[in-house]
Amino acid sequence: MIKKFFESVGSYFLFLKMVFRKPQKWGIFWRHFINESDKLILSSILIVGVISVFIGGVLVIQTASNLENPIIDKMYVGYMVRESLVLEFCSTMVALILAGKMGSNIASEIGSMRITEQIDAMDMMGVNSACFLVLPKVAAATLLSPLLMLMSFALGLVGGWFVVDMTQIIPTASYITGIKFCYNGFYIFYSCFKMSLFCFMISSIAAFNGYYAKGGSLGVGRSSTRAIVTTSILILMFDLIVTQLMLY
Repeated sequence: MIKKFFESVGSYFLFLKMVFRKPQKWGIFWRHFINESDKLILSSILIVGVISVFIGGVLVIQTASNLENPIIDKMYVGYMVRESLVLEFCSTMVALILAGKMGSNIASEIGSMRITEQIDAMDMMGVNSACFLVLPKVAAATLLSPLLMLMSFALGLVGGWFVVDMTQIIPTASYITGIKFCYNGFYIFYSCFKMSLFCFMISSIAAFNGYYAKGGSLGVGRSSTRAIVTTSILILMFDLIVTQLMLY
């Protein structure tokens, strides 16, 4: 089992070496980059937005219910909701959601091309299939995913404000004051960096599993499942590592 693990790690880095080569035609690369941005990022806006709005509302209710002490200023509800969103939810939790959606999409697409021998045909024509198919996906997911994080953060705060305004669980002015209280811009950079790192892992690992899929349609399903499980574990592991390195 240990031998198989190290073989997989080695194969993954050799795969990345094939991926990160100069594209043979930059025009084709940018065209694919735009298409992948639409498939991987723009198509995720709806699910990320809906989840962020509701999570923001839930965080307000949970935080307010745990700060019923009259000595504690109600503005801390907004402050804690903001910190929870920017530090953890909008990067790590959203990345776990994207691991299912984005990872299965990439693994199944490339895996289907592998079992239908389209990748073999590209290799026989002298095309670097790994770079041609995977690099636009990895570039789009890595470079544009911070926009999803920023959107999630904004919509989470809006969702919290909506619950506050509708229920008056705390004064609206206190919620807004808490959002502005002790703002640290580095947390935005920290969360954007985590999101880019996580989406790089999602796209590259999913592509790796799809690229080496075998065993027909069942093999494609197994590669998608393996990609989602692997990336979910690595996201949580690297969340701990990055947090330790950047915040302490």
